[in-house]
Amino acid sequence: MELLTIGAFARASRLSPKALRLYDDLGLLTPARVDPVTGYRLYAPHQLDRARLVAWLRRLGMPLARIQQVCALESGAAAREVRAYWAGVEADTAARRELVSFLVDHLAGKDPDMTSSSAPLGIRYAARTDTGRVRAGNQDAAYAGARLLAVADGYGERGAPASAAAIDALRFLETDVEPDTDGFPAGHLLNTLEDAVDRAAAAVREAAGPDGAGDAGTTLTAMLWTGSRLALVHIGDSRVYLLRDGELFRITHDHTLVQSMVDEGRLTPEEAASHPQRALLVRSLGRDAAARPDLRLHDARPGDRFLLCSDGLSAVVPSDAVHRALAAGGTPDRTADELIALANASGGPDNVSCVVADVVEAAVPVAG
Repeated sequence: MELLTIGAFARASRLSPKALRLYDDLGLLTPARVDPVTGYRLYAPHQLDRARLVAWLRRLGMPLARIQQVCALESGAAAREVRAYWAGVEADTAARRELVSFLVDHLAGKDPDMTSSSAPLGIRYAARTDTGRVRAGNQDAAYAGARLLAVADGYGERGAPASAAAIDALRFLETDVEPDTDGFPAGHLLNTLEDAVDRAAAAVREAAGPDGAGDAGTTLTAMLWTGSRLALVHIGDSRVYLLRDGELFRITHDHTLVQSMVDEGRLTPEEAASHPQRALLVRSLGRDAAARPDLRLHDARPGDRFLLCSDGLSAVVPSDAVHRALAAGGTPDRTADELIALANASGGPDNVSCVVADVVEAAVPVAG
């Protein structure tokens, strides 16, 4: 068998000699022979298939460590791994697309009014939290005020103080952030929210105690009413739903191991619903200071109804039952009570919290 020099092999595989040397050092693409005298690397023609696969995967942006995993698999498993990788890339791209759109408009001086109504808007709201029928204590926290709506689901030995601390740290937003009726800049609003999350994260770490109290932490899903839109802060697996024109939309993305597996194509949504690790978080407020929340702006229209809830509701009550309860037209107070009752009627295996908020044509937000 005639061996190829590194130059000839580089030309045939569309990889540079520098890249081939790196891949040799990493054990990703080892030469068939290294001349003991000159140290020249020599490659067998049959190695071209692997080299070309490496080149194609690098063009996709796949990290070298993951390429090494793909190359070690049988063809079927390798195909699934490539599909899963690309599904993750597309999910990440979709998450960034919204931010790119905002930045383009913001930098171009287009910070549009996101409301579809010229009338002054307000919100009617109600918050509920309940221990459920199984847990001994309640680690959830829920809050609804004239400007701030929030749900947090604590975990660990000091989960209850953690969830309460996260929401308490955001309450300054009610009074210290001006409404945008006079054109409050969206970019400044998002920066303010990011600073608020830093406060919340620090408060959670303090509540957990110096030893971390068994890795205590919390999810945090909150919306700030600005007068014409709702600004979202979201980390973890509590959720926000929007009922608009009779249709129910989920506008948050769970930060869980199982959801990441769905995004990567490893699980179907049906498999995820019954997966034993469906509640395992990959992002939350806790000891991991690098964990960052999703920050977004959402338009508001008269008649919109928003639901913020912990997984004690979303993981227990079927979505069609939640939809019916929200669409029934009851007041936020009555609807929140009904949602808690639905969770408990389904066994109440977890703490359950919810906030229901209606967007109305009103100069002053009112409760109930």
